[in-house]
Amino acid sequence: MLTNPSGVRSTPCYSHPSYFTFSNRCKLLLSPNCPRFLSSKKSSKFCPLSLLLPRNGVPSNRFAVRALAEPEVSESDAAAADGCGGAGGSCFLQPVSVKIPFGDREILVETGHIGRQASGSVMATDGETIVYTSVCLSDVPSEPSDFFPLSVNYQERFSAAGRTSGGFFKREGRPRDNEVLSYDGLHSPDALAITAAGIAVAISEVPHSKAIAGVRVGLLGDKFVVNPTTKEMEDSTLDLFLAGTDGAILMIEGYCDFLSEEKLLEAVQVGQDAVRDICTSVESLVKKCGKPKMHDAIKLPPPELYRIVEKIAGDELHKVLQIRSKIPRRKAISLLEEKVINTLTDKGYISTEDTPGTVETIQDLLDEEDEDEEIVVDGEVDEGDVHIKPVSRKSTPLFTEVDVKLVFKDVLSKFLRRHIVEGGKRSDGRSPEGIRPITSRCGLLPRAHGSALFTRGETQSLAVVTLGDKQMAQKVDNLANVEEYKRFYLQYSFPPSSVGEVGRMGAPSRREIGHGTLAERALEPVLPTEDEFPYTIRVESTITESNGSSSMASVCGGCLALQDAGVPLKCSIAGIAMGLVLDTEEFGGDGTPLILSDITGAEDASGDMDFKVAGNEDAITAFQMDIKVGGITLPIMKEALLQARNGRRRVLAEMMKCSPPPAKGLSKYAPLIHIMKVAPEKVNIIIGSGGKMVKSIIGETGVEAIDTQDDGIVKITAKDLSSLEKTISIISNLTMVPTVGDIYRNCEIKSIAPYGVFVEIAPGREGLCHISELTSDWLAKAEDAFKVGDHVDVKLIEVNGKGQLRLSRRALLPVPETNPEEPSSKQPTGDTAEVIADSDKASDKSTPKKYATDAKADALAEEKIEQVKDKSSATKLASSPESNSTENTLLPRKKAFKRIRKSSSKAVTGVSGKDVTL
Repeated sequence: MLTNPSGVRSTPCYSHPSYFTFSNRCKLLLSPNCPRFLSSKKSSKFCPLSLLLPRNGVPSNRFAVRALAEPEVSESDAAAADGCGGAGGSCFLQPVSVKIPFGDREILVETGHIGRQASGSVMATDGETIVYTSVCLSDVPSEPSDFFPLSVNYQERFSAAGRTSGGFFKREGRPRDNEVLSYDGLHSPDALAITAAGIAVAISEVPHSKAIAGVRVGLLGDKFVVNPTTKEMEDSTLDLFLAGTDGAILMIEGYCDFLSEEKLLEAVQVGQDAVRDICTSVESLVKKCGKPKMHDAIKLPPPELYRIVEKIAGDELHKVLQIRSKIPRRKAISLLEEKVINTLTDKGYISTEDTPGTVETIQDLLDEEDEDEEIVVDGEVDEGDVHIKPVSRKSTPLFTEVDVKLVFKDVLSKFLRRHIVEGGKRSDGRSPEGIRPITSRCGLLPRAHGSALFTRGETQSLAVVTLGDKQMAQKVDNLANVEEYKRFYLQYSFPPSSVGEVGRMGAPSRREIGHGTLAERALEPVLPTEDEFPYTIRVESTITESNGSSSMASVCGGCLALQDAGVPLKCSIAGIAMGLVLDTEEFGGDGTPLILSDITGAEDASGDMDFKVAGNEDAITAFQMDIKVGGITLPIMKEALLQARNGRRRVLAEMMKCSPPPAKGLSKYAPLIHIMKVAPEKVNIIIGSGGKMVKSIIGETGVEAIDTQDDGIVKITAKDLSSLEKTISIISNLTMVPTVGDIYRNCEIKSIAPYGVFVEIAPGREGLCHISELTSDWLAKAEDAFKVGDHVDVKLIEVNGKGQLRLSRRALLPVPETNPEEPSSKQPTGDTAEVIADSDKASDKSTPKKYATDAKADALAEEKIEQVKDKSSATKLASSPESNSTENTLLPRKKAFKRIRKSSSKAVTGVSGKDVTL
């Protein structure tokens, strides 16, 4: 897997215990505690950053960058610049290749081969999966801003697997979950990408403190496996992704099948040990080929600015933070921030204290020029009064707006933490373990298949469920070149209106994709199997209000909406977001980390952790944790997990109070899906030549779709029950296995041949009814009595080896009664000729004249009769129940003649061969 440097720009980071933290699916995040820096134009000669990892959300806005009035060039940079100049000089590093541990195997890390003009570039190889990452710094410092100017690009290349995209657009570009440039289908690229990006940053000029690596942990049975292959992950009940340093955890994310908190902590410990081994090897590589760090580029706001901002806004901040509603509190904070900015950037802050050594400003110079001027207040003094000169006061220097914004946010965070630690109450009055008020209702959208509105405090999710057939499944265009369809997917939407802002609506952002995936994987373990519930399920979660933890609101709302749609879930699932105030001693606490349940947006921004946990009362199905400090330890994580379990139980209890409750039954507007099993060899009969049969069935019945599988599974999707039942009947008849003796009513004659007619007993299934089986009487031609389109009742009397059906209409006709005074009825025994002759006499009275028109048959019959009379002793018919039961049967004349001529023994209309002796 290779990553592509495609014009992404970034400026350098700073030396701080945790500047970088990695998050979901190879996202590169920056710690909000990272200081600002300045990149000198002369000392920095680097271009765009490309760390081929997805970005989640907007970078933290607790950073600022500003240019120095006169760029400074360090001696080390000047020396480096000189070293790259001159005739034939080259500043490229020599290629270096090392192997570092990566779970139960090693990966190859190479630098100096590709991307030598970048600040740092690394190519990491795991099997035949290769990742290429590059880190670049801009030549010119960015404009001053209060966020960290880092951009990340991680682009998918289908050529990695030797193929192109199957869609209309053949060029990669849209955000995806897995993106690679060389992929062997066995070794997953995401953990490799995190590690490669961490190594690239470590060997570059970007000032950071420790190496960072990422690993995946799976659970096969009772054994944890570090960086398992994709084949092993198919049987794993855990998918844990972890990133960190050699001594702390920076990010975890994963999904599991109802794993306990204790088991999850064991997995985290295994992953942390693996990360430690990788980081140790990376440090050795950095010592060997790492570039000098740009520590001289770091510039912090003036220390006195923190004290000044606290003095100006401290009292008002204390009052503002007690406002419980988000919008009024946000407006009050914005007004206060604007006041501080205007004071310190335009007007200047006038200190009431005598501060020696204060730097003179323009205002000071103006005061000195006017020091001889006397101040007179109109209307208060008369001519001749003593004019009093004001006491000279020194004003503080003017600060840049970026510095003031940055410091104001830090001070706001400090006051919020102090308010929680000292007062034991949060801004909305809750205790650290408190949960915001929860309300929920289902069925608010009558035409939707399922809907729910979940509200927790000022966070609200409108979840809507749509059910459909296989055609609604989401096709996944993956690198494995295997056709994959998702029968369940959750789509998360976060419009600007949810936070009362104006903004444009466009394609889903990385944040929306990540939040939707987290909620989707949290609900997936409780869904029924496709055999139990054959629907494709789509969940839409639209955030209508947001004040923290909207992804977990999507989990709760999605669960209720699924129940309202009639999806038989195994259990209910809820989610909760946990926060952290790590250093409580700074704010008057005892130093014990303070865990916060169900955090708001402000607590997320100002806190040290955002830990999302979803599951039922006793186990976990999904989790995600981002750390904003140097890292946390396992004991802190354990406490957060246990507190999250208690919080989930309380949320689930509130969800049970939903009013109105979920319908727990299919909506009348939901499609009906019926699954039936047919013989696999019959599937082609349903489809027909070129799909003609299945199209004709859909057109005739009005069903929405008929899906067939090679194993004989047939799924019928219909809007109403009548069309569904009609389709079931047609397919059942079409794929039936005929059994001799089955009777078929009202069947249509499709065609007529000289030897009989073809009758359709089921759609597309025809059998032959021979002319001899059409009536009890003799027929010269079938057209004489039947025509195409007539409907008849038939009985199946034979299925030959080729599966061809032989039908009989005559077998269902009533047996005609004979006159008891007829000679044949009075003589139960006699030779065959006599029986046949008597039968002929009786039949002559009731049969049409056309039966006696065959002169040749008459001659043959008379010849046979004469031969029988010449015999010295005539064989008598044996008297038996079988013969007695058939002695009154009338045989057509033609039939009798043919029997004598051919000496046939086949029974015809009740007279068997053993009843006749010639």
